[in-house]
Amino acid sequence: MTHPATVGFSGQTVMVTGASRGIGYGVARAFAQHGANLHILAQGEEIHDAARQIADETGQSVTGWTCDITDSARVDEVFAQAGPLGVFVANAGLEAVTPISDRSARAETLFRRVTEINTIGTYLTTRAALPQMGPGGRIIITASIWGSTAVPELSAYVASKHANIGFMRSIAKELGPHGIRVNAVCPGWVMTGPARNTLQEMARERGAAEDVIAQEISAEQSLPGVQSADDVALSYLYLASPLAANITGQTLNADRGAVQG
Repeated sequence: MTHPATVGFSGQTVMVTGASRGIGYGVARAFAQHGANLHILAQGEEIHDAARQIADETGQSVTGWTCDITDSARVDEVFAQAGPLGVFVANAGLEAVTPISDRSARAETLFRRVTEINTIGTYLTTRAALPQMGPGGRIIITASIWGSTAVPELSAYVASKHANIGFMRSIAKELGPHGIRVNAVCPGWVMTGPARNTLQEMARERGAAEDVIAQEISAEQSLPGVQSADDVALSYLYLASPLAANITGQTLNADRGAVQG
């Protein structure tokens, strides 16, 4: 039997949501670097700058779309216009500190928004991707190591990531007979803009210095150091490649050994 020696996506089309920055941008760029044509999506206009940057760097076709992923009509419109997909990466999400002790109206609104984006948004975009996929399609959901563990003061985010993993496992069973694989990447701490914002909020809530919180997080890892979005992107390439042809319904922790088992 001949095994594929490289990971390549030439001639394939990949859609990545939440791709204007952070993990999503790194994942989208990695697919383009390996030959894929892209559709990338985010709520803000900055997605068009991200599309131009990736296209200029890689020479691949990259189309940017503005879309609130909780707006089902707009989601369906974007995916219908994008056309056939080989890979869909449901990456868009919102991370925010939501202490259960905060009884303010703002806290409730934020909890609802995190939950809506991370769960309903993932559902709507995945549902919209399916008519554009045939046998051999691959869906990868960005969950989190906190989708199988927990940390304090991030209850909305943690709950939504547990939901993402349950959703992934259910639809993997549903779509397997149609030849579509579904998996999730569970990143650990990745130094992105949103992660820095969360670090600042966690430090403020606990009355601790940011570097103390960062050291606590790093101490939980088997491998020292902080990974980048480019590091994490390799896990997505693997799951979308023929190397993972027999893998579905699984979570892949990309966390430098923070969670084991």
